[in-house]
Amino acid sequence: MTTPPLIVIGENIHCTRVALRKGKRIAERDGAEAILYETIDGEERALPVTAEAKRTKDYEEGRVKHVQVAIETAMETAAGDPAEGLRYIEAQVRHQERAGAAFLDLNVDEIAPKLAVQTGAMAWLAATVQGMTDLPISVDSSSVDVIRAGLEAIAPAKVRPMLNSASLERLDALDLAREHDCRVVVTAAGEKGMPDGADERVANASRMVEAALDRGFALGDLYIDPLVFPISVDSSFGNHCFDAIRALRARFGDEVHITGGMSNVSFGLPARKLLNEMFVLLAVEAGADGGIMDPVASPPEAILAIDRADPNYKLAEDVLMGRDEHCMAYIRAWRKSRRKAK
Repeated sequence: MTTPPLIVIGENIHCTRVALRKGKRIAERDGAEAILYETIDGEERALPVTAEAKRTKDYEEGRVKHVQVAIETAMETAAGDPAEGLRYIEAQVRHQERAGAAFLDLNVDEIAPKLAVQTGAMAWLAATVQGMTDLPISVDSSSVDVIRAGLEAIAPAKVRPMLNSASLERLDALDLAREHDCRVVVTAAGEKGMPDGADERVANASRMVEAALDRGFALGDLYIDPLVFPISVDSSFGNHCFDAIRALRARFGDEVHITGGMSNVSFGLPARKLLNEMFVLLAVEAGADGGIMDPVASPPEAILAIDRADPNYKLAEDVLMGRDEHCMAYIRAWRKSRRKAK
């Protein structure tokens, strides 16, 4: 039996994305600190780090929010070459297209604390990215107002967009999704907080599915996010998510989609790519058919072809299945590999 391709919601155009100042992606070019990148044609280019970015706490702590730098440069809200900012954003679009993304997720929540700045940036970004691609846009924010600004900027869209996300604490997002004929990510968040365990995830997500169906959505328009939490915080979080995926798939059948922010699982741990890929594979085995993820760093076809006998993936699996308490065996192995590399 052939496994169908994963429905990837590409997460690479988020203002949360960071590059380490001491990493390979930041270097001096023409006497200035710059973010290195490659166009889809293989041309190596550099986007200067703006003076505005250098005044942030992230920068002081050794991080550069590279997508934010590109957006602010392109929008001319920061000094720099707007054309270079646009080229950077287009590179993120093209690389995700080539890697097999089905949607391009946009998030500007961290661009500024002011809602007016967020809505303006989302409207600009959604219209700009939609003009670069035939892929549907996924408008992602913790604010319904910001999502509305993005959806209004791309209407009438070339293809049906996605709203990311609706939950019990903001059911009005479902009405907004219906108004704009969106597919919609519905999450397992409760009315006043995050779920505790698999049962609460299933109960909350089921209520969201029923609320969406009552509003006229088809099951195939819904992408359930059972919520992925960092495994470093609690070794049971992986199984909570897998158990919820199995139960939701059994309850709603094959037509509904099950996704999630897959990279959340590895926060606070080293070698995150390894954990992220193993988590996606385990989620698919439990019944997920996609994820909100980076398809460039972790191509979907490579994930589905993971060698389960590889000792590194076995270590990751033990962490994610709760067999490696406090991730100690995994961390020891990583430290050992670092010493050998030196």
